[in-house]
Amino acid sequence: KMAVARGWFGFAVGGITAAVALKLSARTDVHMKSLPSTQGPESAASIMRYGYPESKPLKVRDGHVVYYNNRTRNPAWVCEHLSQSSLTSLEEPAPDRKKCPFTEDQSIHPFFRSTNVDYFKSGYDRGHLAAAANHRRTLESMQSTFYFSNMSPQVGDGFNRHAWNSLEKYTRRLARNNDVYVCSGPLYLPTKTESGKMVVSYEVIGPNRVAVPTHFFKVLVIQPENQPPRIQAFVMPNRRIPSNQPLSKYLVPLERVERAAGFTLFDQLANKYGLVHKKAGKLAGDFLSSDLT
Repeated sequence: KMAVARGWFGFAVGGITAAVALKLSARTDVHMKSLPSTQGPESAASIMRYGYPESKPLKVRDGHVVYYNNRTRNPAWVCEHLSQSSLTSLEEPAPDRKKCPFTEDQSIHPFFRSTNVDYFKSGYDRGHLAAAANHRRTLESMQSTFYFSNMSPQVGDGFNRHAWNSLEKYTRRLARNNDVYVCSGPLYLPTKTESGKMVVSYEVIGPNRVAVPTHFFKVLVIQPENQPPRIQAFVMPNRRIPSNQPLSKYLVPLERVERAAGFTLFDQLANKYGLVHKKAGKLAGDFLSSDLT
């Protein structure tokens, strides 16, 4: 007898005996279980049957949220909500940062953690993205800022201990009379080589190859009571910055931060670019004469 079998290509094949056709059919059934359906696109569940590449980047802490970048061993961004209440201690005595040890983040796979060993004799500070002084409500809240997933390598003298610290103090001053929503993070910006090419180049430190950012950003949404919010965005180079420079020198357009960072910010704000703080058409802030690097 003549038999007809349908193969992987969906067309009829004639001239095959019944016995051979049955054997071919059985073999085909086995292989078809591991192949995409010819009737339509293969489902994501089928393609990813052995699991998605996993990073588990989001860390929700007491008072701040971290999105961690496994590749650079740095936060991609850290968000906070600061106000008078968040800056006021609920404990007596008030939390002391000397009682807060730097701590490895056990929620991160060991392949991707940064540790004390990476920073030891590196020449860089363990720079907080969510500052410890922003989270004084409880010792637990302050301690949560000492996970290495909240740290980036920062130049100490002239940056972490001075210019960046001045920007943090400025942010806290605004939070004493406003709700302030803050997003901070590292940037890896290109430089032009002698040949005219634009190149992104950065140092890595320690056995875990922790990336040293070239710059850092901080974006503030300042929400006064019963008034529209205003946005201020800053970018500072991760190097020794001369003292006594006005913080206003480091104001940048919001979209510049977003383009450099690779994500948009505060998208729940309608017309957010129209909320960027300006005076006479120029970027502006709420600076005092003492707001210096």
